[in-house]
Amino acid sequence: MAERIHPGDSPPSSGEHSNSKPAPPSSDKPIPQPGTYVVQIPKDQVYRVPPPDNSHRYAHLSKSKSSRSTCCRCCCCLLTTILSLLLAAAIAAAVIYFVLKPEAPNYSVESVAIKGFNLTSPSPLSPEFDVTVRADNGNDKIGIYYKKGSSVNVYYQDINLCNGALPVFYQPTNNITLFKTALKGSGIELTAASLRSISNDQNKGTVPFTLKLRAPVKIKAGSVKTWKITVKVTCKITVDKLTASSKIVSKDCDYGVDLW
Repeated sequence: MAERIHPGDSPPSSGEHSNSKPAPPSSDKPIPQPGTYVVQIPKDQVYRVPPPDNSHRYAHLSKSKSSRSTCCRCCCCLLTTILSLLLAAAIAAAVIYFVLKPEAPNYSVESVAIKGFNLTSPSPLSPEFDVTVRADNGNDKIGIYYKKGSSVNVYYQDINLCNGALPVFYQPTNNITLFKTALKGSGIELTAASLRSISNDQNKGTVPFTLKLRAPVKIKAGSVKTWKITVKVTCKITVDKLTASSKIVSKDCDYGVDLW
C-alpha cells in the first residue's frame, strides 16, 4: 500500500515505491493560474493598426477624408481668388471715382404744349404733347452718348395718353442740352369717371401728368466708352390747361440708372 506524503513530510527517496505522478519540470516563468486576464496594448498601435476585419472600412474612411481635404483646399483657393478680384475691382472703382469725379446728370421738363384734347366729344382722343426736356451734364471729364431705343410716355393717372422717343445725340462735358420730343397718341378712350376727373382738374387749373423717360446711353471718359446704361427719369408735372399755350404749374423729377 502506497504511503501518503503530507506537505510537511520530506519527499520519499528514489528507492521507495510511489504511485504519485512525477513533478513537472521547473521553469523560470511563473505558471498562470486559471482566471480572467487584462492584456495591455500600446495606444499608438490601437489607433494605427485596425483589426483585419475592419481594414476595408479603414481604407474607405481614409480615402474619404483625403477627398474632403482636397475639396476644402479647392474651395479655399476659389474663395481667395474671388475675394482678390472683388478687392481689385473695388480699388479700380475708387481710383476711377477720385480721378473722374462723376456726377449724375440732371433732367427736368421745361415746357409742354398740348393738343388733341376735346373733352366735350364722346369720340376717342388723339392727344399730342410737345415736350421740351432739359439735360444738364455737369461733369468735367465725362460725355454722354444718347443711343437708339429710348422711350417717352405721358400718363394721366394710369392711362397712357401718348408716347415717343428722344433724338440720338452726343452731349459733351459741362453741357446743357434742350431737346424737344413730339409725343402722339391715338384712339385713347377715357371712361366717364376719367373724363369728369380731367375736366374738373382743368377747371381748377391743375391737371397732373406723369412723364416717364427711358434712354439707353453710353458714358465716355477720355477714349473709353462704357456698355449701354439705361437712364430712367420720372417727372410729376402739373399744367394749368390742356392747350398749346399751357404752362407748367409744378414739376418734380426723379432720376435713376440701370447698369445692366
